[in-house]
Parts: sequence; structure tokens; C-alpha cells
Amino acid sequence: MANIQSLRGMKDIIDNDSELFTYFVENCSNIAKKYGYGYIETPILEETALFKRSVGESSDIVSKEMYNFTDKGDHEVCLRPEGTAGVVRWFVQNKKDKAGGQHRVFYHGPMFRYERPQKGRLREFHQFGCESFGEPSVYEDATIILMISEMLNFFKIGFKLQLNSLGDQNCMPQYKENLVEHLNTLTLCEDCNRRIESNPIRVLDCKNESCQNELKNAPKITDSLCESCDTDFTKLKEILDTNGIEYEVDSNLVRGLDYYTKTAFEFVSNNIGAQSAIAGGGRYDRLVEFLGGKPTPGVGFAIGIERLLELIVKNETNEKILYIGAMSQNAIDTVFCAVNTKRKTTKVLTDYKVRGFSKHLNNAQKQGATLVALIGEDEMEHGTIWVKDLETKEENKISIEDF
Repeated sequence: MANIQSLRGMKDIIDNDSELFTYFVENCSNIAKKYGYGYIETPILEETALFKRSVGESSDIVSKEMYNFTDKGDHEVCLRPEGTAGVVRWFVQNKKDKAGGQHRVFYHGPMFRYERPQKGRLREFHQFGCESFGEPSVYEDATIILMISEMLNFFKIGFKLQLNSLGDQNCMPQYKENLVEHLNTLTLCEDCNRRIESNPIRVLDCKNESCQNELKNAPKITDSLCESCDTDFTKLKEILDTNGIEYEVDSNLVRGLDYYTKTAFEFVSNNIGAQSAIAGGGRYDRLVEFLGGKPTPGVGFAIGIERLLELIVKNETNEKILYIGAMSQNAIDTVFCAVNTKRKTTKVLTDYKVRGFSKHLNNAQKQGATLVALIGEDEMEHGTIWVKDLETKEENKISIEDF
């Protein structure tokens, strides 16, 4: 009988990857909390309609990549392909839009998209994200970008920031008309021709090289912004300049989701292959309204965790990892008590098998211990424990009480 394998594009997170994964989530969470964000966990399974109405039926995510099916109750459901829509659903469902005020939440968890697996792009992947509701000021957009910069700098991950403004309902309609008129004169791929009808600005996001060549002279949204959007975009750039955040304006940056308005941004890295985006987001002032809520400004971002694991540099700590082992049957209970006492203040590894001195020492070194403590018959007789610092090589016997 053949062994059962994990599904294509889905992988186990273990060993060094799991250590980096938890290190990343813990420290991003700590930074988000400093900015006033609280943790939220939304269901992995949602109604398919949620993403059709928010992400947009013209997006690749909805049209090609969703894991959707009919459940036993005859409901159309899907595994969430991204995090923002579920958070907005929670916001509206719990009438936060009617309560007013500001609401800031962060989340982390698995997302699912049926696409061709490649380096840094899986069918089950994990994101860390933040969503801010109720604050229309462009200073909130800037704060989100500064927070991501702080996170990436913490992990010593180099990045470039790409920035654009997508306008709003006042300037986008006229821009779309001008864009469609131009696009109809070009020779584009099948997907782009379909998008001209459904959502023409998504054409600018096409990765097809021949399409990108055709689009070089396409009209730019930044040349068509209304006074309000232009003022906000100018102010955003000014804030980033003042705070030393380097960026480049990319007028073709539209993101892969239909709900963005005004600010759109991506953080990119040249160290992870062709799929260079490591974080992205923007403002979505009409998304709450699209999902049946009271018009509420919103802005947020998501970071793809798997893409970053190989780039993360852990900050050095002086954490001691202690290994405690028994060298005789009589010592096991004493070892058990010592392990549980020391775990109140120290990371402790143990092995309840009775082993010889050398085997315990090898075990401790393989598991990354920095200190090893062993109890055998001699130690039991004298009420002591043998301790060695594996970094300094210093060793001695001390009383169990002092230990």
C-alpha cells in the first residue's frame, strides 16, 4: 500500500522553519500591539459570496484560484483565499460600523489558493495582517507603512517600497473610460481582453511580458487624480520622506484585489526569486459598504510568511537551554521534580530514559542545549547534581537545593 503524501502545494512546517515561523508571528504581534492593534481570529471557511463581493469576480483569486464547494447543507462555501474580507465581514456582522470610532485588529493564519506551486508561493500559505477601520486620514496609511517597515527591519529583511494611488469614486470612473479607450487599440492576451469588460485597471497588473510592452504608454491614474486624492497622495509621500522611508511610484501597481481605493503599496525583495512581493496592502474605503455595512474608511496589509522564512535573521539572545537527564533508575523522580522546577524560569529539555553519561551529553548537544545537568547514583547518595556549561566548558557538582 502506497504511503499517503501531503497534497501538492501544501507542506508541513517543522524544525528550523517552525522556529522561525513562531519567532516571526510573535514579534510581528508585539509590534502590532504597540500600534494599538488587538488580535482577531476569523473562520477558515466562509461563504463563497463574501469573496465574490469583496475581492471581485474579475480577480484571478475568485475566477481561478478559490477552493470552493457546496457543503452538506447545500451552502456555497470556500476556504479563505485572503484575510481582509473575513475581518470586514466580522466588522459588519457585529455592527462595529454603526458603533463608530476606530477599530484596529491583527490576524495570522492559513489562506488557500489553487495555483501553480513555486518558490515562495504555495496552495496553503500563511499571512500576518492588520486592518484599521474608521480613520480616513492619510496619516493612517503612512502609519501602516511605517509599521511594516519596522517589522521587516526587525528581522533584518531588505526591501523596496512601491507606491501608487488608485483614486476614488470621483476620479476613477473617468480614468477607466480613458483607459478602456486606449486598451481597445492594443493587442493583449485573452485574460486582459476579458478584464477590459469586467475591471479594466486589472489589465495593468498583467504579468505577461508582451502585454507589459503594450501597456508602456497606457494612461496613468496618477495623472488623473481628483484634488482630494492628489492632495492625500502628495501628503503620503511627504510623510514617508520625512520619516526616511524610500519608495518609488509605480503607476501600474493596482494589487490583485478589486476593493482598493486611493493608496496601494507593495514591499518587494530581490532575494526570493520572481515572486518578489513580500507584503502589500492599501486603503479600501468602500469595502465595508460593499458588504452591507455603513460606509467606513479602512486600510490594511498582509505579509506572506512562507516567503520570508529564509530571509529572517534572528536577533541574538543569551537564552540558556537546559538539558536534565537521569543516569540511574533511582534518579528519575528527582530529575522529574528538577525539570518542573526549572521550567518556571528556563527552557528545559529532558529524556526520561536512563542513559549513560556520554549518551546524555550527545543528546543534549544534538538538541541545542547550552547547559546539561545529570543525576546518577553518586549524585543521589550525596544530594547533588552534575552541571556543565557547554559554551564555556565549565563543570561542577552542586547541591540539588542550590540548583
